[in-house]
Formats: sequence, C-alpha cells, structure tokens
Amino acid sequence: MSDSLKIFKALSDGTRLKIVEFLLDGEKCVCEIFPHVKRTQSTVSIQLGKLENSGILKSRRDGKKILYSINDFRVCDVFKVLGNKKGKILKKDCCMMGGCQK
Repeated sequence: MSDSLKIFKALSDGTRLKIVEFLLDGEKCVCEIFPHVKRTQSTVSIQLGKLENSGILKSRRDGKKILYSINDFRVCDVFKVLGNKKGKILKKDCCMMGGCQK
C-alpha cells in the first residue's frame, strides 16, 4: 500500500479525522482529545494507536501523560488543501511548532 493511500485510509474515519484536525494546534494528551471529539477515552486511544501505527502521529511520554502530535507533514498539506479554517495553521509552513517530520 502506498504512503498516500495509508494517509487517506487513516483519515477516512470521522473520529480519526477530528483527532488529527484537533492536533493541528499542537500536541495534546488523550484527556484533552476525547472530550473534543465526543468519543470515549478508550475509543480515542484505539484511534490514536491506529494513527500512530500509520505514521501520521507520534507520541512522547511526559510524566504520567502520553502526548500525541503530528508526525507526517503531508497531513498538514491535506488539511490546507481542504481549506481548514484555522488561518494561523494555513499561514505556517508546517502545522506543528518545532516542525513535522519530512
């Protein structure tokens, strides 16, 4: 399966799409993500795992929390092409402070 196909397949699920869009603002822990996407914490954790396995997200431990952020800069481009309304995101070269992996 091509990398582009993996990205589109991962973003084809509504919950995963909302998660990635929410993470365009920067890294977040699951405790911040699940209320935003209006799903249970366990559902969001499963979807975060799928996004991480696909290479779209990365995670890091900070004490007891695991923080998730965008790993593949092409996802930022997908949201730009779709006309994401977050103007501050669209004006940046990349969606993440500190840069996405290229």
